[in-house]
Amino acid sequence: MGANSSTALGAASESSGDRMSVPSDGRISAEHPGATDLFAVLAYGEISAFYRLAEEAKLSPTLRGRVAVAKMAGNEMEHFKTLERALADRGVDIFDAMAPFVRALDAYHASTDPSTWLESMVKFYVGDGIAADFYTEIAGALAPEVADVVRDVLAETSHSEFVIEEVRTAVAQNRSERDRLALWGRRLLGEAITQAQYVMAQRDGLTELVLTATGDLNGVATLFEHMQNSHAERMRVLGLS
Repeated sequence: MGANSSTALGAASESSGDRMSVPSDGRISAEHPGATDLFAVLAYGEISAFYRLAEEAKLSPTLRGRVAVAKMAGNEMEHFKTLERALADRGVDIFDAMAPFVRALDAYHASTDPSTWLESMVKFYVGDGIAADFYTEIAGALAPEVADVVRDVLAETSHSEFVIEEVRTAVAQNRSERDRLALWGRRLLGEAITQAQYVMAQRDGLTELVLTATGDLNGVATLFEHMQNSHAERMRVLGLS
C-alpha cells in the first residue's frame, strides 16, 4: 500500500484549510464536524449490512445458518438505531447525513456481491472486519462520547464464531474452495480500501478527522498497513492463508 494509500486523502486535505485545533487532552473534540460524518457513514454501513444479511440468509444450506444470519442482521439494525440516536442528539437528520455516502458504499457492495453462502460468510467476517479496523483505529483519538458510540457499533459479537466454524469446516475438506475463497478475501481487501479512500475524499470534515486522528499522511499509510495485517490474521483464522 505505502504512500499511494493516502493519495486520495492527501488531495482532499489540500482543500480542507488549516488543521483544526485539538483539545489539550489530545482528543479530537466531539464538536468536530467530521464526527457527524463518521456517525453517518457508519449508519449507512449498518443499515446496508442489515439488508444485505437479510437477503444473504437465503443462501444458507441449513436452517441453523439462516437463523444465525438473521440474528446478525438484527444486531446491525440495533447498531443503526444507536447511530440514529447519536445523530439526533447532535440535531442531525440521519437520512440527510447518510446521503453523501450512499454511492460509494453501494458501489462497494455491488462490486463484492457474494454468489455463494461461503462467500457471504467470508465477506461478513473479513469485509466488515476491514471497516471495523479502520474506524476503531481512529476512535482512539476521539472524545470519549464519540469513541464510545463508534466502539459500541463495531464490537464483534459471538456470531463471529459461527462464521469461523462454517468456513473452516468447508475449506478443510476442499482445497479448491479454500483457494477460491482466499482470492475472494484479497479482493474484499482491495475493494474496501479503495472505497474507504473515496469516501474520505468526498467529505472534508471526515478527511480532516482522519488526518488529525492519525497525525499526518504517513500516519494514514501506517493505518492502512495495520488494516492489512489484521486482514491477514482474519484470513488465517478462517483457514484461508
